Amino acid sequence: MADPNNEAATSSSVTEQAPPAAPIHDLLEKIEDFLEPDKKRRKVSRNDGKTEQKLEHRLGGILCCAVCLDLPKAAIYQCTNGHLMCAGCFTHVLADARLRDEMATCPSCRIEISRTSPSRSLAVEKAVSELPAECQYCAKEFPRNSLERHEETMCEERICSCKYSRIGCPWRGPNHERPEHETHCVHPHRSGLDVMEALRDIDARTLEERRLYDNVFDLLSYEKITFNDLQMKPYRTDEFVHKLFYETSRFMAFNNHWVVKARINNSQRDPTQSSERDMTYQLILKTKTTYPVPLHYLILKGPFGDMKVQPRIHNFEFTDQENESPYLPLPLPDTAECNRLLAARAISFRLIMFLASK
Repeated sequence: MADPNNEAATSSSVTEQAPPAAPIHDLLEKIEDFLEPDKKRRKVSRNDGKTEQKLEHRLGGILCCAVCLDLPKAAIYQCTNGHLMCAGCFTHVLADARLRDEMATCPSCRIEISRTSPSRSLAVEKAVSELPAECQYCAKEFPRNSLERHEETMCEERICSCKYSRIGCPWRGPNHERPEHETHCVHPHRSGLDVMEALRDIDARTLEERRLYDNVFDLLSYEKITFNDLQMKPYRTDEFVHKLFYETSRFMAFNNHWVVKARINNSQRDPTQSSERDMTYQLILKTKTTYPVPLHYLILKGPFGDMKVQPRIHNFEFTDQENESPYLPLPLPDTAECNRLLAARAISFRLIMFLASK
């Protein structure tokens, strides 16, 4: 017979040698490590208290310009693949291509574009004009087609000046505070001696305008006056780095041959690296002369061009040794106008010349 004491000892030794049982959740985790993931799970969006982005904000990201990533304020152009560009960026892309002597391409899909190939997207223009925008003064939202009128004439938070600023009052503040300020403004009660400095500034500006008008009327009284409607076309220099310049064909004035020449950013090495652009021009006498030719001249828009120029009168005495005038700035209002001229095939303008007879 088996000894019961020996059986108890054997069972107790077996129990002591067995490892402790693992927790259930650890076993489940080990099993999950060997399971294959599902082929596709449906994405469940959890609402963590964040509000969904508004429709107008999503549309703003879709209808923005592909270059500046901002919503256009005026005309909107699109390439043949439908990528949008605002008017300023469109002309800037064309101007860069002109400066590099390359074909302009869409910044999104690299398809070739030109001044006439893209079309205006009128539907997008109307959609953008209805999208809300925030007033820079009161931070309220208004449709873009009425925002400018609100900021200029209706917003009570818009910044304005005191009506006595002409006599030296420096106050500037919100429009709704202006009536109270003007009621207590001290400038209307000052003596004439106190406001003389402000009046001197006004007189200086008026004198400068009067001087310009008087100069124009004096020039119109000259015996020899001529004007030419010209067109400057782009060319390249023969240097190692080909620089862009513009030049007109030869034209006749006062029995002499002349040429107008222009360059970009004073012919700097790479104008595409500069965001600010300007044009300078010079008048060149191509005929040999034995006597001085004293001229006054200015550039205007002309009937065959749409250049936005602020006319300035210049004078130079041309001789056989000095037949080129110095380069003078073409008085354009801003860089955007310079880009627009570069984007065109040619630059049309009117040149008026006055010969000062001696």
